[in-house]
Amino acid sequence: MAAHKPDRHLADPKELLLGFLDYYRSVIIGKVEGLTDDQVRTSQLPSGWTPLELLKHLAYMERRWLRWGFRAEPVPDPRGDEDQSGRWHAGREDTVATLTAALRAAGEQTRAIATGAGLSDVSAPGGRFTGDTPGPTLAWILTYVLQEYARHAGHLDVARELADGTTGE
Repeated sequence: MAAHKPDRHLADPKELLLGFLDYYRSVIIGKVEGLTDDQVRTSQLPSGWTPLELLKHLAYMERRWLRWGFRAEPVPDPRGDEDQSGRWHAGREDTVATLTAALRAAGEQTRAIATGAGLSDVSAPGGRFTGDTPGPTLAWILTYVLQEYARHAGHLDVARELADGTTGE
């Protein structure tokens, strides 16, 4: 699946955010496709994370912010990408195929949630956001999720180059 940025003349803020989220999801998927199982499970960096762990983190991160956060849906194991110490982890059952499918599903859920809400809508109470302080707006959440994808796409650029020399989008 080739990555395509949103049209340069698109002016609708929600569609811009959703379009760039789709684009960066596709960049992330492209960075892990073609790596061997050993390469996705091996860290190339001093921090120790693997491409598979990062892929799992992104799928959980998006679900955590949109479903558990914005919608306050009860989701099983919202931090299933983390071990007891908060470090990313991926098990033997996790594969590029299953986590790519989870990432795509998270994207479809995000688009459905955003389509049914306004950018200025505030997160529902409960779920991730409890207490007296209102949760963030949908615009804030979508922007936060977008910067997570962009930041981690850069991390995967480096990891992929170190793993097999592949560079570029």
